[in-house]
Amino acid sequence: MTRRSADERREELLEAAIRVMIREGVAGATTRAVVAEAGLPLGAFHYCFRSKEELLTSVVERIMSRAMAPTTAQVVEIKDEPVPDIIRATLQTYWAQITASPDEHQLTYELTQYAMRQPGLTDVARRQYRHYLDVYRQSLEISAQLAGVEWTLPLPVLARYGLSVLDGLTLHWLIDRDDAEAHAALDAYAAHLATLARPLSA
Repeated sequence: MTRRSADERREELLEAAIRVMIREGVAGATTRAVVAEAGLPLGAFHYCFRSKEELLTSVVERIMSRAMAPTTAQVVEIKDEPVPDIIRATLQTYWAQITASPDEHQLTYELTQYAMRQPGLTDVARRQYRHYLDVYRQSLEISAQLAGVEWTLPLPVLARYGLSVLDGLTLHWLIDRDDAEAHAALDAYAAHLATLARPLSA
């Protein structure tokens, strides 16, 4: 039998915890449930994590690491298209991450609410949304770069506004899974964003 390193066991427990939370909710991710899912002895948990709170923090960080802004390479083929089309394509690339892993995104909402109610985890929720703001700001920067425009609103304000729109769209879509309405709303938001852009100054 191959002996697994501490890093390997930690990784297995982390991914097991995500699977259990998706299936059973955060409350269902007991220590015993997580180690059973990972196929590890109970002692492995305490060897890899000091507490359940540390595990939850790691889960949030892992899911955050999967939420990345689209790279320029992913949308560069639409560089010479009209500004609204470039903005729409960047948003669609971003949105594709949501629809590709809906269970994980549903879990993020539960984790956020749970963290906000736990004194020792409040900062986890703050860091989670700071990360989302950073990701969306990068998306806006890529859109502007490809379209050859600049935003007429300060980028931190525009990123917060946009994240609020996308967060609401995501939650609504997770509830009703209406792809047509979600894409129509995303297109409307893209059209509005285009009115907040102007050509780069010479």
